[in-house]
This record gives sequence, C-alpha cells and structure tokens, in this order.
Amino acid sequence: MTSDRRTLLADAALDVLADEGIRGLTHRAVDRKANMPPGTTSAYFRTRAALLTGLVTRLVQLDQAELRTVAEELPPLRTAGELVDGMVLLTRQRLTGEGRRRSLARYACTVESVRDRELREILVPRENAGREAVRLFLVAHGVTDVENRTHALLICIDGLVFDRLVSGGEVPRDALEGLVAAALRQGAGTSVPHGTVAP
Repeated sequence: MTSDRRTLLADAALDVLADEGIRGLTHRAVDRKANMPPGTTSAYFRTRAALLTGLVTRLVQLDQAELRTVAEELPPLRTAGELVDGMVLLTRQRLTGEGRRRSLARYACTVESVRDRELREILVPRENAGREAVRLFLVAHGVTDVENRTHALLICIDGLVFDRLVSGGEVPRDALEGLVAAALRQGAGTSVPHGTVAP
C-alpha cells in the first residue's frame, strides 16, 4: 500500500509540475491534485528535495516503459526509413497527450538537476530497448564509434522535441532523416559530452 501511495503521489506531482511549473510544485498542491488529505504528501516525501527525487524516479520509470513499448511495436530496424519511422512515433508521443506532460516535467527537472547531483544521476541516459535498437542498427550498417553516434543522435532528437514543445507542431520528418543520415555518414564520429540528459 505504501508503494502504491508513493506512486500515486509521484504521478500527481508530475501533473502539478506539468501544469504549474517548478514554482507551483508544493506538498499542498500535490495533496490537492491527488485528492488526498492535507499533509499526506509530506508524510511520504518529507522535504521538497525528497518530493523532486520521487517525481524524477517515477518519470524515468514511465519514460523507460514508453521506450520499451515503442521498441516492441516496431519490426527489427533494417533501413534508414524504418529508423526514422520509429523516431517519428517517439517524438509524436512526447509531444502529445500524457507524453507532452511528461516532457514538460522532464525539462523542468533537467534544469533543477543542474544544482542537484542526485537528480542529475537519476536523469543520466541509461540503457533501454530504444537505445539498444538504435545502437544495433548503426552496428549493422558498419558505423564506427557507435556509442558516441548513438548518444549524439538521441541528444539531437531530444533537442528537436524541446524546440517543438516550445514552438508547437511536430518534429519534421526531414529533420529526423537528416540526423539519421549524419549518424550513418562515414568519417570521424560525432562526440557530445556524456551525462547530458537524453531519451
């Protein structure tokens, strides 16, 4: 029951963050969103830092589940077009419905993580089915420096999602096609700093 209650409160905190921003994230606001008596959230997450940690942990769980579902729904990636199809699906999910709300919360938490090492460690890119599918695709196409190229590709997609979250609309397919073409291009690998938040 305690685990279920903590999950419910973490989900409510995600909603508060998506709706009201980081300043609106308070224990009382989460109590209201979760339809719980005053003081419930503070009983499970004693401090604001604990609430943020619980929220981010839940966010990562939901993101991982989403990536696993996307990977399971797609056939094995054989062509660049199939990889782009998967990226179109992922970006669309992150810009609509519950995915959009999670994206709003994710970027707010990313900014907070600049000053919070614990949050930053939770948000660091991790292994998941989606990342592995991209890595295997690049390996199959003879790409060198696969780790850096996989990381760079996902970071760039994350940037496109952020841009469309702010400006509206979908991520253009031709932008994703350009990223995949760059990842497949032979030559020096593209390197980005490790520890950057990515899907």
